[in-house]
Amino acid sequence: MKSSYSILIVDDEPKVLRITRLSLEKAGYEVATAGDGEEALAKLREKPFDVLVTDVNMPRMSGEQLCAAVRSAEFDPTPLIFVATGRTGQNHRAWANSLENVELMEKPVSLRRLIARIAECLEAAGMTEEKPE
Repeated sequence: MKSSYSILIVDDEPKVLRITRLSLEKAGYEVATAGDGEEALAKLREKPFDVLVTDVNMPRMSGEQLCAAVRSAEFDPTPLIFVATGRTGQNHRAWANSLENVELMEKPVSLRRLIARIAECLEAAGMTEEKPE
């Protein structure tokens, strides 16, 4: 089934981007990728995405900096954000909990769980289109 939901995946590891993109496309999502926060912001300026999946630790612009920029008034509507990190300390948990619509998922992220969380958040946001399987 083809979905009209669009996902932007941001990670500095090409293998992670490729595997995640292929899995989300197989689940029916339209997927774009970016190698860091700056590239992601450029793509977000071109078009809105329904969900942003980002790593925290990246060169040039971290996931935290990207989330702060996305939460700025520049982006309307603000996409839902999922943060996947390999360094989930108390500071990352507190930071994620302080922002609306931010889910913190620890690496390694189960792709099945990621797909389920995306579908749940889209549904919670009132997007009623049939969810990808």
